[in-house]
Amino acid sequence: MRVEIWSDVVCPWCYIGKRRLEKALAGFEHAGEVEVVWRSYQLDPSHPKGVREPVHEALAKKMGGTAAQVRTMTERVKALGAQEDLAYDFDRAVMVNTFDAHRLTHLAKAHGLGDQAHERLLRAHLVEGEAVDDAETLVRLGAEIGVPAEETRRMLGGDDHVRDVEEDIREAQALGVSGVPFFVLDRAYGVSGAQPVETFLAALRQAHGRATATR
Repeated sequence: MRVEIWSDVVCPWCYIGKRRLEKALAGFEHAGEVEVVWRSYQLDPSHPKGVREPVHEALAKKMGGTAAQVRTMTERVKALGAQEDLAYDFDRAVMVNTFDAHRLTHLAKAHGLGDQAHERLLRAHLVEGEAVDDAETLVRLGAEIGVPAEETRRMLGGDDHVRDVEEDIREAQALGVSGVPFFVLDRAYGVSGAQPVETFLAALRQAHGRATATR
């Protein structure tokens, strides 16, 4: 049974959704049969490469809201993150183009480290205030989870895994994904957003029941 997750590595809701899915899997009777696959998605593919902007400023521009309105919104998300033991720090977070970070997730996936890469990048951006478009930062973060530094440098200096990221994004468009996180179970059921643990658990059981019935 496969669970595919379209997610961006700078998405606070994606990190919350990841934690809730993990809790659901911890309570799922057939968790050992589940393969979790991370797929790339960019919340803002138009964000210029190399441009780093404080998250609060970037959101105010994008939403056309005031700084106070944006801060109220992020404080709410921060509180929800705290319920999942995620210590978000939006004051330090910087908005960047995430394409190269997603390339790293694909390189990590080739080493069997896809989940670890997604976890590390989410934490780096949302908790630690790292710029996840910086080449040396990506090399370091990859090395922390076991991706050889020389491989990450070689990838970033060329076009390795560009097509993999683009293909994930095209698949998301074909599936009608308009926001993330988006969870697809066995290409039969879709769950949109950081749903409650109970919703994920019900979806896992339903998908497993369908798979069992069609064997």
